[in-house]
Amino acid sequence: MLTLTELEEAINYWRQQRPATGEECALSPEVNALAGVYAMMIYERRHELAAEQLDVQARQLLEAWRSRRG
Repeated sequence: MLTLTELEEAINYWRQQRPATGEECALSPEVNALAGVYAMMIYERRHELAAEQLDVQARQLLEAWRSRRG
């Protein structure tokens, strides 16, 4: 299970690793992928989400974040 708090932490991690770029402050592909999950969870008022409900890219990003957070 992925909680909303964990997702926020993962987004912040990827924002530090890959900050927004350009005059328009475009999100990195990593942050953008997780932001879509975040938006869906907020819209649906969900506090947690099963990993199986995530697309492959989001799952890989979360696995990478979890392995690096210690």
